[in-house]
This record gives sequence, structure tokens and C-alpha cells, in this order.
Amino acid sequence: MKITCFIEYKIDPFKLEQFAQYAENWGDIIPAYGGELLGYFLTHEGTNDTAYGLISFDSLAHYERYRDKLKTEAAGKANFQLAKQGEFILSEKRSFLKPIAKTYQRAAETKL
Repeated sequence: MKITCFIEYKIDPFKLEQFAQYAENWGDIIPAYGGELLGYFLTHEGTNDTAYGLISFDSLAHYERYRDKLKTEAAGKANFQLAKQGEFILSEKRSFLKPIAKTYQRAAETKL
């Protein structure tokens, strides 16, 4: 069963550009290491200290192998180091979601 890792970041609102660079780096790394990147998101309006990342995997075991790879391969280690040195991530929470099949990836039937 496919799962999606939902990451909620609390970020320093004065370091949004640094976080955006960090997220863009994952844009290359995550697919190369086996994750299906749904995207990273900054708040468009409202709270300016929150960001989100969504990554899907075939299973929790697949996610665990992916995480091991992130910690040992050069690109993943470098991006974690960027976050540590930049101190732009204040905290992060992870939840693992499973889709409800009839609701997953439903396209709009009418264009507004």
C-alpha cells in the first residue's frame, strides 16, 4: 500500500530563501534516492513560519531504506548539513498518510 510522508516544518521566517534552496535541493535528491516527490510548499498567505513537504513511497519499509540512503550518500548528507548550519528549520513533524482510494488524485471535472 502506498504511503505519503507529510512533513510539517516550523521555519525561521527571516530565512525563507535558505529553506527554499534546501527544498529545491531535495527536488533532485528525493527522486534519485527512490522517493516520489509530491512537492515542498511554503505558505502563500497567512502564517509565515510554516512549510510542508510531501513524499510518497510504496511502503513503510521502502521509506526506511530511503532514509538510510539519505543519511549515508553525499548529496543527502550535504543537504542535512546545509539545514544544520543555516539554522532555518526550528522543528519538524512527520506523519504517514494512506490515501482513501476513491478520493486520491481526482482531477477537476469543471474548469472555473
